[in-house]
Amino acid sequence: MPRSVRAGLRTRLRAFAGTSVALALLVAVTAALAAAYPRAVDRYGDAGLRRAVEQALPDQTTVQTQVPLPWMDSVEEIEAALRAAPLTEARAEILATAEAPLVPDVAQSSYGVRTTVGLEASDSWLPQPAGQPAQMVLAAQQDLGSHARLSAGRLPRTRGAPVTAATEQVEAAVTVETARTLKIRVGSVIHVPGSGRAPLAVRITGIVVPRAPEGAYWSALPVLRTPALSRRPDLPPSEVHWLAGLLLAPDAGPALLGTPGRPERYWHVAPDVATLRGHDLDRLASAVAALESGPGAQRLRTVVDDGLEAQTNLDEVLADHARLRSGIDPLLLLAAVGTGSLAVIVLAMAGGVAADRRRAELALLRARGASLPGLAARLLAETAVVAVPAGALGLAAALLVLPGARTAPAVLTAVAVTLFACLVLPVRAVVAHRTVRTHDGREDLTAARPSRRCTVAELTVLVIAVGAVAALRRQGAGSTGLVAAAPLLTGVVAALLLARLHPLPLRALSRAAARLRGLVIPLSLAHVARAPGFAVLPLLALLSALTTAAFGGSVLAGVTAARDQAALHEVGADGRIETTTGELPRSLPDRVRRLPGVQDMTQAHVTYDAKPEQGSRLVPLAAVDPEGYARLSQRTGTGPFDAASLRQADDGTAGGADRPLPALASPRVADEYGTGPYAVLLPDGTSVTVRIAQVRERTPAVSGEEFLIVDRAGLPRGEARATTLLLTGDALDGRALRSAADGTAATVRLRAEERNRHVDSPLQAGAERLYGVAVAAGAGYAILALVLTVLRTVPERGALLARLRTMGMTRSQGRRLLILTALPQAFLAAAGGVLTGWVAIHLLAPGVDLTAIALASPSAPEGAVLRTDPLSLAVPALAVLLLAVGVPAGQAWWTSRRGSVRELRLGDT
Repeated sequence: MPRSVRAGLRTRLRAFAGTSVALALLVAVTAALAAAYPRAVDRYGDAGLRRAVEQALPDQTTVQTQVPLPWMDSVEEIEAALRAAPLTEARAEILATAEAPLVPDVAQSSYGVRTTVGLEASDSWLPQPAGQPAQMVLAAQQDLGSHARLSAGRLPRTRGAPVTAATEQVEAAVTVETARTLKIRVGSVIHVPGSGRAPLAVRITGIVVPRAPEGAYWSALPVLRTPALSRRPDLPPSEVHWLAGLLLAPDAGPALLGTPGRPERYWHVAPDVATLRGHDLDRLASAVAALESGPGAQRLRTVVDDGLEAQTNLDEVLADHARLRSGIDPLLLLAAVGTGSLAVIVLAMAGGVAADRRRAELALLRARGASLPGLAARLLAETAVVAVPAGALGLAAALLVLPGARTAPAVLTAVAVTLFACLVLPVRAVVAHRTVRTHDGREDLTAARPSRRCTVAELTVLVIAVGAVAALRRQGAGSTGLVAAAPLLTGVVAALLLARLHPLPLRALSRAAARLRGLVIPLSLAHVARAPGFAVLPLLALLSALTTAAFGGSVLAGVTAARDQAALHEVGADGRIETTTGELPRSLPDRVRRLPGVQDMTQAHVTYDAKPEQGSRLVPLAAVDPEGYARLSQRTGTGPFDAASLRQADDGTAGGADRPLPALASPRVADEYGTGPYAVLLPDGTSVTVRIAQVRERTPAVSGEEFLIVDRAGLPRGEARATTLLLTGDALDGRALRSAADGTAATVRLRAEERNRHVDSPLQAGAERLYGVAVAAGAGYAILALVLTVLRTVPERGALLARLRTMGMTRSQGRRLLILTALPQAFLAAAGGVLTGWVAIHLLAPGVDLTAIALASPSAPEGAVLRTDPLSLAVPALAVLLLAVGVPAGQAWWTSRRGSVRELRLGDT
């Protein structure tokens, strides 16, 4: 770069130091937000996928390959195949066959030889819970020593000659849980049946403690770690027996050939959770399918054994996670498009303000012969000197704050922001000064008429916006990229409409103000009416920003409301104390009622084993006190009803055929059994006759679609005991409630705790945080757009106030003048933003499903819908209004302190 050009750049930066710093901050923040978005999405996607795989049990997420014994070969060949060396060679082939991004966790991938049928142990000293002998699974699993530590004894090993199918005794180890449950000690001998020979004796030489009991090595075959009660399919449910695992020496696999356990070789491929990436979900599913039944499985049948089979439920885990992500990604795209478009608008406004402030300078340069390319290159260099380092700084901040994600998308978005910021000023200047002019005509707001080209462009935007909104309502948020811009387009259309309507009230007010005797109001209206058309264009940014902020806030409000409603349906009240065995102590209600935070309490007897005499299914039945239960239903909004219609006549008798109990029922129960009267059999053998008096979709005491609610006074005395306490209160203390219920076998559930459990995946929490950032960024860009608009007119307002002060206007009149000058457009933007946000939310609500973000289960019956959030509508709008009025008021105060002479140049008076 020539020295003269460098000197000119330095001079320009010194002359406009404040503007350069502001531009650098704007570019840095915008580049940081743009770069942070894809990295945040990556991080949340990675964490969500890992959580999904970790929450699934290892026996579901490991790819389990096994090979049955080739019975047609000789016994010696079969024994050779079951030894450690061939198993290890086959394991290397299987691990190498797994394709990226499915990376095996070598340490947790187990392999060996095991029996597939439980072998009955003939030793009478083993526990027999129902008189059935314990059964054993024998496994010669490799690498036992590196995955367990000894608690007693030593690890099993083979001595002398190699183990064969005729070996009569082998050594084994058991875990501490197996030893404790089955009363096994070091030195115990367990006998399992032999196949055509004497029983195989298994001597226990060690008791081991798993180093990572929840890892795939121990949990892919959980019976090796923890014994379980099991039963044969042909026996009654009560005929159970213990099923436990015995861990043989690594080279003792051939001994299993001498048992009827149908031994097989197995290799469990555990995925390395740390290497899972959310953006690789499709490729990961393909890699799992290839190893399970695709080209990978075919290759293994060729190199390992043609009888090899593989199966896993990892593909189902990935499919469930993909469904969750498919419900969240469109909502994230809505936030990204809205906030990203706002950033583009504000950057364009910043360039426009800079170009407008330098209009006289650039016009002079063009009049003196400056070419458009030369002018554009000069402006590009001036902007790039500021914007490029700022963009690099924003990118570096995003990379440092959000590590562990892909870098390329972040770099691309940051570069795009920086490039756009560099090009805005040169492009605006070239468009404005393509023709050499010495004077621009006035473009009064009230007198200007839109051109045909402008009208066609506005109608095009209107048609596109209507199509996007209609598609969003009909197809949902995940259909196309245009649909994601529906909230933003709604704000753009509203801004264009308000810009068209803005001159009309100004003309009417100007005519009315002409009859006033005062000076300030007519002058303010005249000044607003003479403002150029560019002063109205920031409405596009303001209304779009307010609409986007309102939409994001409404998403968060809908998520919160859905979780709160789901928790209410699960608990029935703010708190619930319930026992399913027996009844609650009679003193418990009084203790609970006196606890801090408890405002009201309703007792109920809930049984899930009531059976209508004319039906075959059990129906939950709750006996309640009608008045208290009606208050609870009214307060929670869950099936409110009239207490009088449920009250039993006070005659001291239970409901019988001649005096049936009035009941509140669900629609399904009413449709299936009719309104009665009919008898309902109770668990203690008694019965009560009910007549359905009211039907409600839901009720606090029972969750689900089937229930009967009756008056406690109408039940037999034994069935009227309290089993459930339903509590209301805004600040229930869970610790105090659990302390009061301690020792009663009752469970305590709080609505607030259930609400938190619906955040089941980092994807959900991440989407919420991103929407929170989108709301804050939308409000921030709205304020920034207003600041840019106000800053653009600061010199003009200062000169106006100075002229009027020389003509005798007082300081207070000057302040009122500037405030009234700024008020129409600020009020229009704030009111229009609130109205546009409200309309946009109601227009788009049918096409936006928040269930994936809000609830732990995407198929939850409650669902989650978009709902209006008053704070998100009002707070940004009020901030815009206050800022638009406050800045001119502050400028008037400051100008009055400095005096008028400094604001006037030669020729201004």
